[in-house]
Amino acid sequence: MPLSTPARIVSELASRGYNAERDAVTKLADAPDPERALDRALETMPDDALKLTADHVDSALDRGESRADATAGGRPTTDGTTESSATADPPISTGTDSPSSPDTGGDVPPETRGSRDVDLSKRAIEVANDMTGNSTGTGEYSDFVSVFRDRYEKLASKLRGRVNHRPTDAIQNMTGGSEAALIGMVSDIRSTASGHWLVELEDTNGTFPCLVMKDRPIADLVQQLLLDEVIAVDGTLADDAGILFVDSMYFPDVPRTHSPSTADRHVQAALISDVHVGSQEFMADAWHRFTDWLHSPEAEHVEYLLVAGDMVEGVGIYPDQDEELDIVDIYEQYERFSEYLKEVPGDMEIRMIPGNHDAVRLAEPQPGFDEELRDIMTAHDAQVHSNPALVTVEGVTVLMYHGVSLDEVIAELPDEEASYEEPHKAMYQLLKKRHVAPQYGGHTRLAPEDRDYLVMEEVPDVFHTGHVHKLGWGKYHNVLALNSGCWQAQTDFQKSVNIDPDAGFAPILDLDTLDMTVRKFA
Repeated sequence: MPLSTPARIVSELASRGYNAERDAVTKLADAPDPERALDRALETMPDDALKLTADHVDSALDRGESRADATAGGRPTTDGTTESSATADPPISTGTDSPSSPDTGGDVPPETRGSRDVDLSKRAIEVANDMTGNSTGTGEYSDFVSVFRDRYEKLASKLRGRVNHRPTDAIQNMTGGSEAALIGMVSDIRSTASGHWLVELEDTNGTFPCLVMKDRPIADLVQQLLLDEVIAVDGTLADDAGILFVDSMYFPDVPRTHSPSTADRHVQAALISDVHVGSQEFMADAWHRFTDWLHSPEAEHVEYLLVAGDMVEGVGIYPDQDEELDIVDIYEQYERFSEYLKEVPGDMEIRMIPGNHDAVRLAEPQPGFDEELRDIMTAHDAQVHSNPALVTVEGVTVLMYHGVSLDEVIAELPDEEASYEEPHKAMYQLLKKRHVAPQYGGHTRLAPEDRDYLVMEEVPDVFHTGHVHKLGWGKYHNVLALNSGCWQAQTDFQKSVNIDPDAGFAPILDLDTLDMTVRKFA
């Protein structure tokens, strides 16, 4: 297989028993013939060396140019070649820990760029819940029944240990005044004339009305409910057994005892989203400062880049968007994004998911890109998974979800529970409900599949979203919830809907401690 990408070069080096400096891999990938360049570079290495350096590569490329000059008798070409070893960047020593957030990344002069170690043997990444290529939904009624049954069963299984659940038809046959418990999907919420709350719950056998009295402590919990989420209640049946007076309410939730996993070594990941290449407001200078910083000594431990959707601005997303586009063709937007991605160090592992501006269906779950887009997005072998996807990086499980449902959560819930200024609090609600987009039929479009890919079956260690263009993070039951801001300055459309974006930030996560630093490049 041709060594056309850094990832393949890294794999080839590993198969031959070598590690490599980060810039050595990038220089090989940029060579006119990476395979021959690699062979020449390994020939120049001392017999006892196990790590390929940028100097080795420069020397090999210079030797190749000299041979070409001797043969052709002409001047050496500059297409794809790198600097000679005499002017090569100096090796980079281990950087210090990042300062407390937020921190200004600033410009990184070329002379400070250098070569970082690439310890390939310790790299590990796995992806679950990726439905790309596995979409089975046809839009038939039976598909919707299947996905909601699957949702109910998965979430009910997390609640059965909390209550002594009885099916709705069994409760209907119980005598008045009996204690009862029910696990159901919220099908209706309304207030009574007296100000109490009537919540109708549905299971696979039917529906049953549950009354939450306004003076009970749990009354505030009703305001956190969304339609179609799954909860459990217990209480006492009315004298006529026609309604359940609720004493307690339970959510699937993240256990308070959750203990997150960490990496076995000091390694970092950059978590970003909403790049929006193609927009007139894309912050190219901030992006350049970010990618320059990734080549600096401080960033030598940043080996992973996770992008939570909206790589490009898209076309026809909102009214009069064409007036704010710098690139009007969607494929040219992705071509330009791919060029920007090439500025990232070549050995970084890049994983991405689509968002509502990307060229995939709007309904969630969103599959990864089709073959045509994948052919464009070849920079550094970047992988695009579905939205959402569960990406485990060296033992740390990161739930990547673009975040369209955050609009609905923020609109439906009280300000103290969810707001654009503190987007991570809206994410807490999704963690509590163990579902990234509970409400069907509203702003968030949902597609029926053979199962509900939007359920959080596994508790993540990190929950990473974007979409709302606001920076916010915090911990909920030991799960780090992060909304990573954007790389797009305020557009006219955003002004019209009062969105003031947090742009040019790059959260950097220590995978060995789950501590996070926020770098500012704008």
